[in-house]
Amino acid sequence: MTSSVNPIPAGYHSVPPYLIVKGGAKAIEFYKQAFGATELGRMTAPDGRIGHSEIQIGDSLIMLADEFPEMDARGPESLGGTPVMIH
Repeated sequence: MTSSVNPIPAGYHSVPPYLIVKGGAKAIEFYKQAFGATELGRMTAPDGRIGHSEIQIGDSLIMLADEFPEMDARGPESLGGTPVMIH
């Protein structure tokens, strides 16, 4: 018996963006105010940084985490800019 698995979880588009930022909690609040985002979930590390979160803007999901330089995860502020935009 072969079962079919959907490679894209329900509610996700084929390629959801994952943003790494400095100040994740402030970024989430900004997206709520600016775009009417809804926070779907947040996992916080013991030091208070966001290890993973998901927000929804319209029908689009965006994943977001704080910087973790010790894991080579840096945001645009630390890298001096970014080619990524949200419209």
